[in-house]
Amino acid sequence: MTERTIRVAAIQAAFGADMDANIETVKRHVRAAAEAGAQIILPPELFQGPYFCKTQEEHWFRHAFPALEHPCVTALQPLAKELDVAIPVSIFERDGPRYYNSLVMLDAGGEPLGVYRKSHIPDGPGYQEKYYFRPGDTGFKVWTTKHGRVGVGICWDQWFPETARAMALLGAEVLMYPTAIGSEPHDGALDTAARWRRAMQGHAVSNVIPVVAANRVGNEDGQQFYGTSFICDHAGEVVSELGREDEGVITAAFDPDFLDRHRAAWGFFRDRRPDLYGPYFT
Repeated sequence: MTERTIRVAAIQAAFGADMDANIETVKRHVRAAAEAGAQIILPPELFQGPYFCKTQEEHWFRHAFPALEHPCVTALQPLAKELDVAIPVSIFERDGPRYYNSLVMLDAGGEPLGVYRKSHIPDGPGYQEKYYFRPGDTGFKVWTTKHGRVGVGICWDQWFPETARAMALLGAEVLMYPTAIGSEPHDGALDTAARWRRAMQGHAVSNVIPVVAANRVGNEDGQQFYGTSFICDHAGEVVSELGREDEGVITAAFDPDFLDRHRAAWGFFRDRRPDLYGPYFT
């Protein structure tokens, strides 16, 4: 039997108002990750521009595009083909009069495998996404890329164990979460970086699956994004990470066949009781 290895990467960077410059930043980091051997490379959430959702301003709606016509998607398709890498591309999507926080999964070769629309939409100080985005209507998604089966949730999705479990049940071999998270303007003493990590590390443990999280860094009009992007293994151990101000890429490699056997041995999926859960999930 031929051994398989999934090599993943996360990009951490600062982004500004110039979408073309932001795309070039991501391209540069994708190349660096590919040179380091990565096959599936995750940029942060909504890297097309600044994180605009901290306030409610209608002019931002003109920065949304149909999913497959989005400049971030069309710019990264040739690069995915050239480098033979898969790239989950986070975008602001317009579908007629409907707007979503979405992701287009580009396979190695550049072809789009589909669209996922963020399921959980936050609404609070500094993260007023309900003004801009409808709740996603796609359901959770796992894509069979050339390099492995990838489940991707978007930012606030990463806090919900149901998201991770659903993607694991759909056959994901790795979970990825593009993110834009940092300071909380209503409470300057609140730093969520550690609990942000712990939530996803818990998903890794409970589903026996590696997790990749990519955040942005930098100060955007007083909102400080805290980076700390990381990759953890199936036991929740952080195997690669970036700091609060670093820009760059991190990579890690995993053996999906080992993970399949190990997941079966732990029995989490064998011992599930969905017959008992129904009344509690409404």
